[in-house]
Amino acid sequence: MKTIGYAARDAKTPLAPYAFERRALRDNDVALEILYCGVCHSDLHQSRDDWKEWGPTLYPCVPGHEIIGQVVAVGPKVTRHKVGDAVAVGTIVDSCQQCDQCRRGEQQMCREVPTLTYNGRDRLTCETTHGGYSKHIVVRDEFVLRLPEGLDPSRAGPLLCAGITVYSPLRTWNVGPGSRVGVVGIGGLGHLAVRLAAGLGATVTVITRSAAKAAEAKALGADHVIVSTSDEAMKAGASSLDVIIDTVPVSHDVSPYVALLDVEGVLVIVGNLGPVPAFSSLPLVMGRRRITGSPVGGLPQTQELLDFCARKNILPDCEIVPMQQINEAFTRMDQGDVHYRFVIDMASLTAA
Repeated sequence: MKTIGYAARDAKTPLAPYAFERRALRDNDVALEILYCGVCHSDLHQSRDDWKEWGPTLYPCVPGHEIIGQVVAVGPKVTRHKVGDAVAVGTIVDSCQQCDQCRRGEQQMCREVPTLTYNGRDRLTCETTHGGYSKHIVVRDEFVLRLPEGLDPSRAGPLLCAGITVYSPLRTWNVGPGSRVGVVGIGGLGHLAVRLAAGLGATVTVITRSAAKAAEAKALGADHVIVSTSDEAMKAGASSLDVIIDTVPVSHDVSPYVALLDVEGVLVIVGNLGPVPAFSSLPLVMGRRRITGSPVGGLPQTQELLDFCARKNILPDCEIVPMQQINEAFTRMDQGDVHYRFVIDMASLTAA
């Protein structure tokens, strides 16, 4: 299938139009026309080859793993989807399907390493996978999710990465009515963590460095705000939270947030990838508190998230941009100038 997208040719040059071939449909494949694709910070980092320690970027690189589309063709063995269905594709497009993690619906932790939606290797041909900054994509049937009725397709894309990244730990740690949840930071991940935790029935506290963000936090659904630069506020919040979702995307000291956890509380890191400053084990040992991390969720949990958001009318705040403005969007995202997520309207690619 011939298609067109935008690709990074190397780490230094802007993304530019790129014509390429999608694979012919295998028996269990679904072909989509992509309608919208969210813009994730991972797209920026991967395009710039910022993650060499985990493996180099494979150029040309077509980013995008927050994909909303419509089925245009299916392989002969596909029964879950049909032409015309509204569907979604997230951060992975294949896995071994045989290991213990895959069998329990945690394909993102496949023992044989999941196939990434872009900058991965096809499990059969070893060809580089290309993502959603394109007009079409071909994906294994099991990795194509159903888009529920009533969920705005122009805003649903970021749920497939940012949304599931914060929803998964909320579900893992059994957040619900009576839970006290803290959210550190209210950017692309944080604003969804607030909305999802509130939707699950928790009492939500936003932890921010700026008192000016209090009104913003309350508008998102937070019940309380703790200004982390205030020693008095942090002292008053000690031992008040059961779960903290830490969305800060850079290395930072987690010690002040651990102090906010009650006995047996857990701080879940979902933003920063890499080293963190040393911290004292004393509050962990004495209060049986935990510091852990969490990736995206598996396929069943991602479908659960989409259905939950449709029922609760929970969506990210998005700015819709044409494909031709992706480099400007990258610059603005790098500067924190987005409220809170960019989404590409792929109709702009056709028009061009």
